[in-house]
Amino acid sequence: MYALIDCDNCFVSCERVFRPDLEGKPVVVLSNNDGCVVARSNEAKQLGIKEGTPFFKLADEFPGVKIEALSSNYTLYGDMSARIMAIVRMYAPKVEVYSIDECFCDLTGMEQTFDLKQWGEDLAARIKKWVGMPVSIGIGPTKTLAKVASRYAKTYAGYHKCCVIDSDDKRRKALSGFPIGKVWGIGRAYVSKLESYRCRTALDVADKPQGWIRMLFPLPFENTWRELNGVSCIDTAEVRDKKSICTSRSFPGMITDREALRTHISNYASRCAEKLRRQHSVCNIMTVFIATNWFRKDLEWYQGMINVTLHTASSNTTELVTAASGALDRLYREGLNYKRAGVIVSGITSDSAVQLDIFESDVERRKRLDSISRTVDGINRRMGTETVVLAAQQYPADPKTGKAPHFKDAILHNLRTPCYTTNLHDIITVD
Repeated sequence: MYALIDCDNCFVSCERVFRPDLEGKPVVVLSNNDGCVVARSNEAKQLGIKEGTPFFKLADEFPGVKIEALSSNYTLYGDMSARIMAIVRMYAPKVEVYSIDECFCDLTGMEQTFDLKQWGEDLAARIKKWVGMPVSIGIGPTKTLAKVASRYAKTYAGYHKCCVIDSDDKRRKALSGFPIGKVWGIGRAYVSKLESYRCRTALDVADKPQGWIRMLFPLPFENTWRELNGVSCIDTAEVRDKKSICTSRSFPGMITDREALRTHISNYASRCAEKLRRQHSVCNIMTVFIATNWFRKDLEWYQGMINVTLHTASSNTTELVTAASGALDRLYREGLNYKRAGVIVSGITSDSAVQLDIFESDVERRKRLDSISRTVDGINRRMGTETVVLAAQQYPADPKTGKAPHFKDAILHNLRTPCYTTNLHDIITVD
């Protein structure tokens, strides 16, 4: 048996822990640069606010409605997530963190000792009491069925935050009322194809013969079909490691200066390198792109993209920043107003077996650079993000304050709440 612990409306719930005045109100959390809606409270969903709605459109689409909008605060969300995962590890022998708001627990053998329904209800209550975050727990014989169960636990109050699928009758009943488009692993492209064969619920798919599934769909879809029928075969550890990593931003204004653009590109490449090291990977392809504002018809439009192949796969910050900077010089056009830029790394493999280039002349230098990157990661983890950076990553100083902003501060976030749990300057005070 597997359990899925899923934080309800994670970003909004994190904010409400420290802002109880937001309870019962429509609340949305915005993407970087306060661009569009990435998280919504139940009240906001009931109003009809869609995920991805541009922030500037909310006032026109919902006139007269008071919508509480907040900038994303990933430092807070990450810390609250870590606290929840620490509690889960106290209750389950094997925990696999899947995302910032979800984790799977392997409950093998626990059904012989525990009432799993009561176990889930107790865990949800403990997390709510200790952290203040509401979670929904789904339990089933496969991870896909645990996902299905968690959605029922989230939707219906009668489950008391925990739904268990532990028999074939419960499985069929749960799948019969579950839309095919909500099944984990079935995307929109598959939904339209399935509906053309009159498959509208998860049970419709689960009841199809295996030969029919194999004839029309690839192996990953067949694994989902197996999971819906109670056969565990999805390794989420393989799914979790990313095959490509992208760091990109839209700028609050527009940028014309090449060196200012280079600073942003350098930071994006550095973030990609850090994410690669975090999952013990390296990349051998880097894509750099820059673009002007598509919506400004009065300005010349341009979008440039270039791929750079690294001779030796790497996750070293210096090498990736150097490659990205060289790519920018080939892309940049003088006199244009740039609105967006980004770096994508792909060709990702494990860092355990890196094949050196035949012309690699200074192996010791590469080892030193890798060691420096790991040391910088350790310092930044202990002392705070962006404590140590390359010179190319430093933004110019603000003429008013004389201080240079960090990477996270170079993004528009006028509505961001304090980092209550990680910054002593933001700690809550009581008068």
